[in-house]
Amino acid sequence: MIQKVLIANRGEIACRIIRTARRMGIATVAIHADVDAESPHVEMADEAIALEPPSSARCYLDIDRIVEAALTSSADSVHPGYGFLSENPEFAAHVAQAGLTFVGPPVETIRVMGLKDIARARMIEAGVPVVPGFPEHGCGESELAGKATEIGFPVLVKPVAGGGGIGMKSVDGADELPAAVAAAKREAAAAFGNEAVVIEKLIDDPRHVEIQVFADRHGNVVHTFERDCSLQRRHQKLVEEAPAPGMQAHMRNAITSAAISATSAVGYVGAGTVEFIADASDGLRSDRFWFLEMNTRLQVEHPVTEEVTGIDLVEWQFRVAAGERIPVKQERIGLKGHAIEARLYAEDPANGFLPSPGRIALARFPDAKGVRVESGVRSGSQVPSEYDPLIAKIIASGKTREDARLRLVEALDATRVAGVRTNRTFLRELVRTDAFTTGQMTTGTVNRAEDLAVVPSPHQEILAIAAAVAAGIPEGNDWAFGFALWQPLFRRIVLIVDGMERQFGVSVTSSGECTIGDGSESARVRAVSVDRWDVNGLPINAIALRSGDFVRVHGRHDWQFELPVQVDPGRDDHAGLVDVRAPMTGRIASVHVQPGDRVEAGSCLATMEAMKMEHSLEAAQDSKVTGVMCTVGRQVREGELLISLDPIQ
Repeated sequence: MIQKVLIANRGEIACRIIRTARRMGIATVAIHADVDAESPHVEMADEAIALEPPSSARCYLDIDRIVEAALTSSADSVHPGYGFLSENPEFAAHVAQAGLTFVGPPVETIRVMGLKDIARARMIEAGVPVVPGFPEHGCGESELAGKATEIGFPVLVKPVAGGGGIGMKSVDGADELPAAVAAAKREAAAAFGNEAVVIEKLIDDPRHVEIQVFADRHGNVVHTFERDCSLQRRHQKLVEEAPAPGMQAHMRNAITSAAISATSAVGYVGAGTVEFIADASDGLRSDRFWFLEMNTRLQVEHPVTEEVTGIDLVEWQFRVAAGERIPVKQERIGLKGHAIEARLYAEDPANGFLPSPGRIALARFPDAKGVRVESGVRSGSQVPSEYDPLIAKIIASGKTREDARLRLVEALDATRVAGVRTNRTFLRELVRTDAFTTGQMTTGTVNRAEDLAVVPSPHQEILAIAAAVAAGIPEGNDWAFGFALWQPLFRRIVLIVDGMERQFGVSVTSSGECTIGDGSESARVRAVSVDRWDVNGLPINAIALRSGDFVRVHGRHDWQFELPVQVDPGRDDHAGLVDVRAPMTGRIASVHVQPGDRVEAGSCLATMEAMKMEHSLEAAQDSKVTGVMCTVGRQVREGELLISLDPIQ
């Protein structure tokens, strides 16, 4: 058995692997960049090694340094987790050449199945149904357009390496194809070090169903049933569940048999996932599903499979990597109950789901029966702009799907993450929609549910809490905090609420209670604890804090109120209304304008990379560029002025 493992990853998956390793008596070694020096996975491991250069966003991709760290720590194995180098055959090869055990499939298998163009060809040979498509490599623009037209628009441009929806672009017509291919190749090169892409027919509004498979070095191949991952945004999964709703025996037999065939055809060893899309317009049918890709690693959503099968998939990974047989035969693997997982991300649904990196002021997750939380953050943790914005996975289990769904709603209600914006309330409302409740969701469901991202207008109690925080009223009874001794204990506060300025008067008593008035009504407010307020005697469960020019209140919903910037009345500030500022913290990927240029409304002026995605920065109206304050490769902070513009009247 493996004695000591280096985990070549970070965050919640590193914590997850450490827990199983510890239970099995396997010593653990964590690696980290400087931004992760105080992360939970570093603290949990028996040993931790800082990577160099410590500030590099790509240090978790440094194969030589990671293998050196494993050897230096006397580890005898490396677990790649998921993302980063987990599906990189060169990494697996370097680990093996160093005499270490790679907790994953053989190098050649990763090479074949990790590249979607090669994987397609192998699946066709194995008789597994595949989506019509072709590789982009070597095709000129006219040939690309011709081939895409032949398979029929819309098409999907997809990197051959990696996953997680990074670099995927849907294209509706031939005129859009060159730009989509170029953007996909840029993102793929940055994220995976491989810019190659394939172009496939985009199956309209399918279900996404995947099969968890496992194989050992003794010829045994099993599956642990299916997961439904149809709720996605930009090809990034948001909610996953096991088993798939509406799955009948004939369909299950057909799709699991195809997954076993795919696994056997490539001599697979270890944990893997064979992903399919299915036309569910007439229910899940055995003649209407197609191979999408195979992920040669553990999946983010593996906990739902563990919950319904009782199998620790990480333990199986360690045992198979050590040369053992799969612990049980296929006929002994059964399903019990239902499990649903929701991915909590640091992003702002009300602002186009833009990433929201920053410091987590407070993280509080539910501790309830039937609820499992996988997280790699805690109060005080940083959510860096360089990495995936996943904060936590909230998993709910129950005897039935409805039991699990209701538990998930309650768990999301009880979750509190303050300091960064999250998709928590969006997820809660998403799993309450008719499409999800009835099990009729598809990969297009989230796009049709964008109205769920709209945050309702705050009620008076929330406004009172926000005004109190803006005035400097802290937790507890330090009632004079933020108020000058030579002035009455009164302040006038201005907040932007639903786009309009609202004025509030804030006065404080010696008991720590404050009165908030807006000219028409008033409220008595007192901070009881970090996540509890008393407003007019009514208990309000909320976390409220001020961050720069914003006040954020995290309660049933997550509200954000801006403190208006005082503008010099003598200055013509019309130009500032169209200036381009960084919508999030990230890196400038490209700049397309220079001072003196005239640009039209909607023109792309620059692009940013943040949390592994590319974002276009566009002109709000016809303008003249008066200044460019950013350069390619530079890190910028949210709200930073990037390009100044004068509107053309």
